[in-house]
Amino acid sequence: MSDDQDPDERPLTRREARAADVPAAADEVEVAPLASDAASADLGDVETPVRGTPAVDVPDTPAANPLTDASFPGFDSSRVPPRPPLPAAPVATPSDLGLDTGEHSAIREQWRAAKDELESHVSQARDHFDQANERIKQRTGRDLIVAILIGLAFGAALVASLIFVKWLFLLIALAAGLLATYELSRALRGGGRQIDVIPQLLAGTAVLLAGFFGELWVSWVVLIAAVAFISVWRMVAQMIAQDGRTYGAVLADVVVGSFVQVYVPFLTSVALMLLSQENGEWWVLSFVAIAVAADTCAYAAGLAFGKHPMAPRISPKKTWEGFGGAVAGSLLAGVLLAIFLLHLPWWCGLIFGAAILASATLGDLGESMLKRDLGIKDMSSWLPGHGGLLDRLDSILPSTVPALALSFLFAPLIGA
Repeated sequence: MSDDQDPDERPLTRREARAADVPAAADEVEVAPLASDAASADLGDVETPVRGTPAVDVPDTPAANPLTDASFPGFDSSRVPPRPPLPAAPVATPSDLGLDTGEHSAIREQWRAAKDELESHVSQARDHFDQANERIKQRTGRDLIVAILIGLAFGAALVASLIFVKWLFLLIALAAGLLATYELSRALRGGGRQIDVIPQLLAGTAVLLAGFFGELWVSWVVLIAAVAFISVWRMVAQMIAQDGRTYGAVLADVVVGSFVQVYVPFLTSVALMLLSQENGEWWVLSFVAIAVAADTCAYAAGLAFGKHPMAPRISPKKTWEGFGGAVAGSLLAGVLLAIFLLHLPWWCGLIFGAAILASATLGDLGESMLKRDLGIKDMSSWLPGHGGLLDRLDSILPSTVPALALSFLFAPLIGA
């Protein structure tokens, strides 16, 4: 029946309908191809869903085809010109700052002149100071700058321990007493005396601790026991050694060993006895300050005006002019400390200053005589600019006794 159908009466295809702007017939419905039709897709002329239209295979186009023809040659990165440099930041000129070239040059010249002048003054001051320091070193044998720095460091530690923590001063006194004991023992051994260092340190530790923790009578008992311990140890050690020393030399060794315990540990323990009293830290600070003031004023006055030797056979560098400076410094310090720190009448300060002056002077001369007898200049070289530790404690250690005595004597006058 389909063969007899007139070609003019056949339904329009979709393309024809769109061309004629006429909608396709309602009875023509697009039917999706079956899977079996896909298998025959490679056959010749196959009817598409739009009847009578053959399927056309469209070749796959590559994702990107390089343009390599004459109009679009291939890209060459080496032919890209380099990026031009950025313009430099503008530099401020004297004209931008409101200064012309002449004013700017004048300011620079003034600055250079001021700088050169300052450097010249500093250099001259340094040269003068070095020359003065050399003269002082030649005259006294001490490096003034190093001595001042070490003295300030020790003074700051001492004052801080007395004001804030008493236990800290106990540690400082214990260390100073043992080091000075070791220093003196070594110096005496170098002078030919047989001094047992380890027993001296053990006995000295007991004496120092008894001064702070025990009563006054306990300190005396411990001192006597320490002297007996040192004496017996030396005699037993001599019996074991059998080195042929005479009885006189052995007796001298025993006496000198006992002297070490009295001179260093016991006198240091007296300061700890004073510290353990009520307001004892202020008394310790006062007598140390007076002794330091006497020593410093004697040094300054003797350096500036010293011409008349005080004891040339014992200490040739000590002069009467220096002693006068020590008198003025100790009395003035005693009065000021008595009024403002100890709350005592001014005349108590005079007595206090005079007593510390006498003990400090005797202690200084006594230690100088001991060093001359041993043939040494300093007890050691532990403290640059000062010598040994005992060289700084020579005037302080004997001053502990009058300080403790005056603290008991002036106690009823406090606040009067």
